[in-house]
Amino acid sequence: MKKKLIAILLAATCALTAGLTGCSGNAATSGTDESKTSDAQSTGDSTAKSNVVAGFVYIGKINDGGYTQAHDAGRLAVEAMGVKTFYVEDVPETVADTKEAIQTLIDEGCNLIYTNSFGFMEGTDQMAKEHPDVKFAHCSGYMREDNMSTYFGKVYQARYLAGIVAGMKTQKNYIGYVAAKGIPEVIRGINAFTLGVQSVNPDAKVEVVFTDTWYDPTVEKQAALELLNKGVDIIAQHQDTTAPQVAAEEKGAYCIGYNFPTSDAAPKAYLTAACFDWKTFYTDDVKKAMDGTWTSRAYWEGLSANMTYLDKLTDLCAEGTQEKVDAAKKAIIDGTLEPFTGPLYDQEGNKKVEDGVKMTDDEIWNMNWFVKGVTGTIPA
Repeated sequence: MKKKLIAILLAATCALTAGLTGCSGNAATSGTDESKTSDAQSTGDSTAKSNVVAGFVYIGKINDGGYTQAHDAGRLAVEAMGVKTFYVEDVPETVADTKEAIQTLIDEGCNLIYTNSFGFMEGTDQMAKEHPDVKFAHCSGYMREDNMSTYFGKVYQARYLAGIVAGMKTQKNYIGYVAAKGIPEVIRGINAFTLGVQSVNPDAKVEVVFTDTWYDPTVEKQAALELLNKGVDIIAQHQDTTAPQVAAEEKGAYCIGYNFPTSDAAPKAYLTAACFDWKTFYTDDVKKAMDGTWTSRAYWEGLSANMTYLDKLTDLCAEGTQEKVDAAKKAIIDGTLEPFTGPLYDQEGNKKVEDGVKMTDDEIWNMNWFVKGVTGTIPA
């Protein structure tokens, strides 16, 4: 098995301790990160206030400026509840690596484990079956067991709002989108974004380039540059780093981020971002584990639950954009607007959703086709 450096943080403990090792010879550390404070010995509460010990398996690094950092903000909110938390970062999406990371957390005493990427699904499911006394939750997948939930946010709602921002701003009616994988999670986000664009600018088109990676700054930036060199004037993304945003700024274009507010990454280009607030789910789930009401579930909430949101608009946005966004957000929350309401057509002009019909959550969750207005091919 490929060896890798795994960092494990026991966030509720003050002292930084060396010498712990994972089950496959992986280096591990525990304690409060001294880079965050000049006196690590004086921070935190080493006494747990719950018998729940929460573990997190992350696809990226906790300082990636995007997806994993957003999840880690949720972990820190759990820590603030007095719960011990561990994490394993930068884990490859293989069954073997997923299981190894989970086993490392179990060995540290974790009895509630979260895995934050689609590719961790099978490994998480296998470990849930092997450890029925441990509770699990997998992000963005569909496999569930009596002791394994699934969870995600309806970020497509925030994507729709971000599309309004892009549609109002573009001068060329040509918008680029750097996407990770050809799975429903990504496809519905692209579609919602495009529908948001079209709601204010029917003439605008969205061209998509897939990278086949969640986290690779070099590849993501190159994909963005490919689109920018074709002439797009705005870059949106479904990627875990800020590299596409940096590329947009370098080319004098604009950008829309994802996962986490990232205006500092490209301040001369940043318009807004479609974001998650993972603490909404994590704190709720941990509370249920603490009070004995935890059960396996399929959690999928959005704007109305504050699980997802659109970052504040910058001054670079077009005049009148805030009013358009506010109106659409209110309508989504009160139920008078569902972005995926017919008539909806696919790229070839085939009618996929009849007039006035709202797609069900299940249909949206499993979406595998692009709406009219998207240029690009879904990879096999």
